[in-house]
Amino acid sequence: MPIVDILILGAGWTSSFLIPLCRQRNISFAATTRSGSASAIASDSTGINYIKFAFDQTSSDYSSFEVLPDARTVLITFPITVEGGSRRLVEGYLSTRKDTASEQVKSAFIQLGATSIWGELKLSRKNRDPSVPEAPAPNKWYDRHSPYNHADRSDAEDELLQLAANPEFQTPTTVLDLAGLYGGTRSMKKWVGRVAPTKEVLRNKGSLHMIHGIDVARAILAVHGQFSKASGQRWLLTDGRVYDWWDLASGWSQCSGPTDAASTSNSHSHPSEDQGPQASWVLSLMRESGVRALPRSNETLGRVLDSREFWETFELVPLKGRMEE
Repeated sequence: MPIVDILILGAGWTSSFLIPLCRQRNISFAATTRSGSASAIASDSTGINYIKFAFDQTSSDYSSFEVLPDARTVLITFPITVEGGSRRLVEGYLSTRKDTASEQVKSAFIQLGATSIWGELKLSRKNRDPSVPEAPAPNKWYDRHSPYNHADRSDAEDELLQLAANPEFQTPTTVLDLAGLYGGTRSMKKWVGRVAPTKEVLRNKGSLHMIHGIDVARAILAVHGQFSKASGQRWLLTDGRVYDWWDLASGWSQCSGPTDAASTSNSHSHPSEDQGPQASWVLSLMRESGVRALPRSNETLGRVLDSREFWETFELVPLKGRMEE
């Protein structure tokens, strides 16, 4: 099996941007899915043969790794949440490599994570009642060096990072914690009605941070090409902007879809046929809060993220911003 530059473990939405960019730059790759066929959220037009692979975080039987090719960079797109899981993945992959006479490959590992580890710990969307307003986030800036919440996923990321300095492994590792993802099939315009189903829920909505899929792909390839700058470190990635949910809800009210009649009547607003009620709620909230124009200032939006260090370190700037395609 030929050596590849990048092995994508768990080809999904991210790979729909990463694979075309690899092809454009003549970077060789291989990709896995649980079924061995294109996943529902990956592009079906990539024309590649997916490798069937599923990672069991609790198992020390590494035979499933034998089907994987040798790679210079292994990209882990799925979350690892079990103690010892990151070590098992790296150990399972490295222990099943075949030494070749022509080239000895030293693999490096990138784990994709989420910026939600910074700031107030909140319930996940599936465990949260969207009709109940959340408390507003305290006003605070965070960068990649700021203290973060320790949970199963971030602990597994820490475990991966520690392997970079472990003499038993001596393999480069890094974590890219991503802001909200958009681009292609993902559009935040469709989420306004779910995020702000009532005026009272919208009242406490502050900042939003995002990054486009093409910039995620560019970031991955930048680390792949200069891994010595990244090894053993956790990075925070956004498109360099802080969005105001009131601003977005007002501008995208017509895209938010139907809202229940009770919520609309409670707001004392009368939206037109083709517009949701969020725009009128925002205007009302601005009057009540003394906000004269949108967007609100960063100092009033609660949690705000600073991702400059990644882009400066790898001498890049985000291609996409303002959530425009």
